[in-house]
Amino acid sequence: MKVAEKEIIPPKAKKSPVKLEKHGDGRIDNYFWLRERDNPEVIDYLNRENYYNEKMTAHTKGLQENLFEEMKGRIKEDDSSVPYKLNGYWYITRYETGKDYPIYSRKKETLDAPEEILFDVNEMAKGYDYYRLGGLNVSPDNKLIAFAVDTVSRRKYTIQIKNLETGEILPVKIKTTTGGSTWANDNKTLFYARKDEETLRSDKIYKHRLGTDPKQDELVFFEEDEAFHTYVYKSKSDKYLIIGSDSTLTSEYRFLDADDPDGTFRVVQPRIRGVEYSISHYQDHFYILTNKDGATNFKLMKTPVTATGQENWVDVIAQRDEVLLEDIDLFKEYLVVSERSDGLNKIYISRWDGSDGYFLPFDNETYTAYTGTNPDFDTDILRYTYNSLTTPTQVVDFNMKTREKEVKKEQEVLGGKFRKENYVSERIWATARDGEKIPMTLVHRKGLKKDGTNPVLQYAYGSYGSTIDPYFSTARLSLLDRGFIFVLAHIRGGEYMGRNWYEEGKLLKKKNTFTDFVDCSKHLISEKYTSPEHLYASGGSAGGMLMGVVANIAPQLYNGIIAAVPFVDVVTTMLDETIPLTTGEYDEWGNPNIPEYYEYMKSYSPYDNVVAQDYPNMLVTTGLHDSQVQYWEPAKWVAKLRELKTDDNKLLFHTNMEAGHGGASGRFEALKEVAEEYAFLLDLEGIDQ
Repeated sequence: MKVAEKEIIPPKAKKSPVKLEKHGDGRIDNYFWLRERDNPEVIDYLNRENYYNEKMTAHTKGLQENLFEEMKGRIKEDDSSVPYKLNGYWYITRYETGKDYPIYSRKKETLDAPEEILFDVNEMAKGYDYYRLGGLNVSPDNKLIAFAVDTVSRRKYTIQIKNLETGEILPVKIKTTTGGSTWANDNKTLFYARKDEETLRSDKIYKHRLGTDPKQDELVFFEEDEAFHTYVYKSKSDKYLIIGSDSTLTSEYRFLDADDPDGTFRVVQPRIRGVEYSISHYQDHFYILTNKDGATNFKLMKTPVTATGQENWVDVIAQRDEVLLEDIDLFKEYLVVSERSDGLNKIYISRWDGSDGYFLPFDNETYTAYTGTNPDFDTDILRYTYNSLTTPTQVVDFNMKTREKEVKKEQEVLGGKFRKENYVSERIWATARDGEKIPMTLVHRKGLKKDGTNPVLQYAYGSYGSTIDPYFSTARLSLLDRGFIFVLAHIRGGEYMGRNWYEEGKLLKKKNTFTDFVDCSKHLISEKYTSPEHLYASGGSAGGMLMGVVANIAPQLYNGIIAAVPFVDVVTTMLDETIPLTTGEYDEWGNPNIPEYYEYMKSYSPYDNVVAQDYPNMLVTTGLHDSQVQYWEPAKWVAKLRELKTDDNKLLFHTNMEAGHGGASGRFEALKEVAEEYAFLLDLEGIDQ
């Protein structure tokens, strides 16, 4: 640490003990007061932490700027998406040089037709620190478009409607929604999901009729169960409006003929705890992806639209122990199945009678492939996306009849320095302490020497069954080109190795997630990829919780840790039903109102387990308006770490006072946050350019 840095005094949060009691157990929380968002003392503390961070990183400002320009320089600024056709129009999203936000446009029938600008978000975002446009939804007659705007980053969207013939934005403003909406086929009725003002749970479906006051909108469905959230969409066939209700473990759907918006929604199959299903419409059947009958890795069933109860469901694709069925795409002539085996994405195509079936050929050891935007039902063309840690993203149109593929677009990496043959990606396996084999995907420049001196950034998420597949990143090249190895650890809690991989990393088995990560780190060290002096760990949100646990249980393995928007105050948050999204999480973490779950959660909760010991260098980031993980969790955690840690290592805390869970909204502003994180790592490695 530089001499000048030692003279910069870190901020100290005042201690104001609050005793929290549950099940006869008392916890003292000295920093509970930091929850008071409107308390000037809280804002003052966050500002003091930001000031300290500024001072401590002042010597890296030049490096941050270089990294930002370098990363920005690889991006094709005047870029555009591959057009897709829907209901007679080609839709395109494009960017212009020097501008942060997209321009949405369309062209009628042919790509040679005049461009019709739907939205120029650069104009709309002027005057806002944060601006997010979403939920674009064109009426069936192509004359109206519903859209949604969030200017705070708390994911509370206001829905508005634009007349595409006149360009006029109608005076309608429907507030506190998810942003999503869908039109009935009458072009006059709009269905949407509204959020609870406090908990931010999407709990109500309304319908709005053009020309009426939103205050008069009719409540169509109320999801009373606090563990569920609800949403509305239209089937790909355009025949049905569908309301979905989901919790972590259970789902339920309702449907209504889209030609009859004033009709009554019918339940497909009433919810049964532990049974998940989703529906897709084709001809006179619903196709159902479900874990019913103990199908852990899911199976595909179908049922007549006229008789949707589970007693009528019949198997189309049976459950397989080694294959996770992830999704389906329906076409007039073809059924496309997205599945996962041995951790890798597979796409299987067959005709509806089951004949002529085959897998799309992918020849890499590690890659990511998934079906893209396929709104057209009557087509032989399947659009999918492919990339890997060394291959920029490709959008591919595949002819399911002739089996010919056309790469419509490959992500350009500007700057003239990138050659994919200069990088190597591989998959290696660590042995966890319980004997399970944990896969890791890694990428580095060619010519790697395994001598323990390579800097490694090990990243993971590991919750909610969410799988982080190996993906290409132009920003990451800034680390790889400076000698870093990037490692993606596919730990339990995700679904990389199938549904059971998730089951083994949640509830009372959650600690597998944390120990898997640590055991992956030990493997990287023992195989001489790196050493504790050069190993760094990173994760965000639930992955930030992972970072918090790892810092407590294995601090000696890491030189530095980055925890972004970390969920670290697990027990207190899960006991507080007023905090957004808490009750819906019981099936993931457990309900601490039950003593067994309380004790287990408390045994790993990062905030509750901070002790007097040496910790690695740490960078913690959050957003004041975060709706997923409230800002006070990392704030309290940092305050407690400052109080108890016994080392001189850096502890930096940066609160974005304008943003929420996803960080900055502009494409270049977001790169500044990446540059900040990379500069933190490079500085610890003594790399200053």
